Amino acid sequence: MSEPLSYRDAGVDIDAGDALVEAIKPFAKRTLRPEVLAGLGGFGALCAIPAQYKEPILVSGTDGVGTKLKLAFMLGRHGTVGIDLVAMSVNDVLVQGAEPLFFLDYFACGKLDKAVATNVIRGIAKGCEEAGCALIGGETAEMPGMYPDGEYDLAGFCVGVVEKQRIIDGKSIQPGDVLLGLASSGAHSNGYSLIRRILGDSKPNSDLADALMEPTRIYVKPVLKLLAAVNVKGLAHITGGGLVGNVPRMLPQGTRAVLRKKMWPRPELFNILQKDGNVAEDEMHRVFNCGIGMVLAVAREHVAAATMLLKREGELAYEIGFIEAGSAAEPEAVVL
Repeated sequence: MSEPLSYRDAGVDIDAGDALVEAIKPFAKRTLRPEVLAGLGGFGALCAIPAQYKEPILVSGTDGVGTKLKLAFMLGRHGTVGIDLVAMSVNDVLVQGAEPLFFLDYFACGKLDKAVATNVIRGIAKGCEEAGCALIGGETAEMPGMYPDGEYDLAGFCVGVVEKQRIIDGKSIQPGDVLLGLASSGAHSNGYSLIRRILGDSKPNSDLADALMEPTRIYVKPVLKLLAAVNVKGLAHITGGGLVGNVPRMLPQGTRAVLRKKMWPRPELFNILQKDGNVAEDEMHRVFNCGIGMVLAVAREHVAAATMLLKREGELAYEIGFIEAGSAAEPEAVVL
């Protein structure tokens, strides 16, 4: 008679999964907020809405890291992609004025490597600390045959809260308003399919690898401080679609954005990618953030105060353009 078949024989190690949960609990504990009632280990995580909100509106966002993970696998660098995962969702809910409350992650692999998974989730917890939100749960899925050896996928989900009267929807943006750009920390988590095509089969040198794996900047804390002090009319997180694809998402009908590329320094990373890949200038602005990770629309009279506050909070802020009247026959955003 053959030996009894176990789940481990099928490629799933329940003990390894349980050990991972125990390993990541200290990281998650550091992210907890007072509103969290129950977190890791349960079937669901409980979180109250902060008491200071009179008419709280929940804002949710979800995203992944994309093919930047392929570079992480190639380079064996797993410590920062978790920050990318958090950043993509918390920056998204931020643009509507929301304070991120909590975050959940999904880590899927063919065979669980506890050391790699712990490294990834440690990064997720670090991102949550930077954003001021709680890592209150997630899912680790070990699925033999679904992923190549040594590879995994990530997804994340964030819930934030904003006072109903303070939702940022861009409706008050008008011609004459100014666009402020906050510096990115590199390519963030967008355009990596093109980046990998440019790299080909070659492994980037250490300097280029550092630049490519630099985690997405999390803008939550400085921007929330700005929103408490200055009337910000609109926000755009520069993700897939680049500047020309994302800035229009905050604009009301009848307006368009004019961006002047000489008004901010383009990081050398983008010059290298453009040259090595022979990428057209218009395509650069359609794919990459080109050095600007978040764009804010403010009235002219608030530019000085906004810029000063952001710089005091450690952000590099540039006056990168303005709003003018537009028509349906014109592009909603143009880079000159």
